[in-house]
Amino acid sequence: MAELSKASAGRTDVKQEPEPRSVRVVILALMIAMLLAMLDNLIVGTAMPTIVGDLGGMEHLSWVVTAYTLTTAVSTPIWGKLGDLYGRKGVFLTAIVVFLIGSVLSGMAQDMSQLIGFRAVQGLGAGGLMVGVMAIIGDLVPPRERGKYQGMMAGVMAIAMIGGPLVGGAITDHLGWRWSFYINLPLGAVALAMVTVVLHLPKKERSKANIDYLGAALLTVGITAIVLVTTWGGSEYAWGSAVIMELIALGVASLVGFLLVERKAPEPIIPLHIFRNANFTLMSVIGFMAGFVMFGAVLFLPLFQQSVQGASATNSGLLLLPMLLAMMIVSLVAGRVTTSTGRYKIFPIVGSALMVTGLFLLAQMDTGTSRVTSGIYMAVLGAGMGFLMQITMLVAQNSVEMKDMGVASSSTTLFRTLGSSFGVAIMGALFTGRVQDEMAARGGGAATEKSAQLDAASLAKLPHELSEAYRFAVASGTHIAFLVGGSVAVLALVASLFVKEVPLRGAGPAVTVDDQAPTDDVTAEASGTTGTSGASGTAGASGPSGAKKSQTV
Repeated sequence: MAELSKASAGRTDVKQEPEPRSVRVVILALMIAMLLAMLDNLIVGTAMPTIVGDLGGMEHLSWVVTAYTLTTAVSTPIWGKLGDLYGRKGVFLTAIVVFLIGSVLSGMAQDMSQLIGFRAVQGLGAGGLMVGVMAIIGDLVPPRERGKYQGMMAGVMAIAMIGGPLVGGAITDHLGWRWSFYINLPLGAVALAMVTVVLHLPKKERSKANIDYLGAALLTVGITAIVLVTTWGGSEYAWGSAVIMELIALGVASLVGFLLVERKAPEPIIPLHIFRNANFTLMSVIGFMAGFVMFGAVLFLPLFQQSVQGASATNSGLLLLPMLLAMMIVSLVAGRVTTSTGRYKIFPIVGSALMVTGLFLLAQMDTGTSRVTSGIYMAVLGAGMGFLMQITMLVAQNSVEMKDMGVASSSTTLFRTLGSSFGVAIMGALFTGRVQDEMAARGGGAATEKSAQLDAASLAKLPHELSEAYRFAVASGTHIAFLVGGSVAVLALVASLFVKEVPLRGAGPAVTVDDQAPTDDVTAEASGTTGTSGASGTAGASGPSGAKKSQTV
């Protein structure tokens, strides 16, 4: 303890000095990596018609997205655990390299089968990008200070959702669809160089524990089954079909087996003890619900705007601005308040309440709803998500010990990803069923027999009576989808009421990021996490052993 005090005495300005410029550089590099992961599917989605025209394989089109989503979800918890075991920086750089290799190979694909396989490689890297960003920020900045970066993260998300389709369209039109993958190379190279040169985390001894291969395999099978059920159910196969039932049984059996294995594994992929912390479990539930709602809204709002309000595909993306701007501004304000006061319990409650309100307002939209009115409703929903999207990660990371930072980040990300899969599947199934029922009742069932989503060209070919019937059917479909989303959001509101306001750890940079890696003692003191118990957020062990424990990154 004497050495630690002495080191601390020599750095009396640790908590008072301004944020080092190198910390901001690393955060910028992390945001670029985060942008890569978020942009990719949105850019590629715009280029898909051109890709199919060039490579063929229309029957396998959905797998271009499914392969990426599947490997991203499956690899997320594994990347998180590897970072905890072998060090965050090396694992994160590896994820960037894998993502860039997948991007190059995807751009070079000569047929649809190759593209699907290379997209799977790209998804493997993407799984490590998101969790790596969150875990490194968790190491770099203590929870009390982390709120300052919430607005930046929300801003990156808004840029990706708005700019992705626009950039994808421009690249495809002027450079060709292959550049929708090659565009990742310069951005990835910048992130790779900046993280390599500037980020210096305390060295971590290589773990001697064996990797939990059995647990990883069971989790992979379980997640794969879940994603395939939510992707295929109601589209490729009927919900009650043998294939879907078999996948559900396989997923349940694999996940039950995974839980049994994790209880005895020396180094489990997801340590079950983190779920004993009530706040962590509640944040996982709220994150799942937020993912369910957000990606469902992002899917159906543009569809409503194009089919019912007559917006173009480009404008429908821009018309999401009220939701995305509200999300970014509220996230920024909530982060600043959290940093200055250390209080956060109110934000999940207010965020969930606004999310419920926004969804039920959106459920009231019909063929006569103006764009201004729908924009106000979207802003309410966006404000709710702004209170939730980063707070869930912040509280989850504050609820575990530093040695579990990676698995906490990956688990929270995984629950949000699974929530989005379920949201798109369930809301999509209800939307499709309602649209087809309404069209059949109005004599236009043949127009939506194969798909409930008609593009602008198909809609323009319909007679006026059928076109109006379709507008009404889409409004009815989005009504039921948002009604279900609002009901699910109520569960998030209930969960938020039980969140306990545990003090946030630390008040200064968690590690020094500059050209000189600090001594371990100074690093431990600067982080404000010496011997911190993740469950309580209060000081635990002291002395050299306590300092050593807090260095795990």
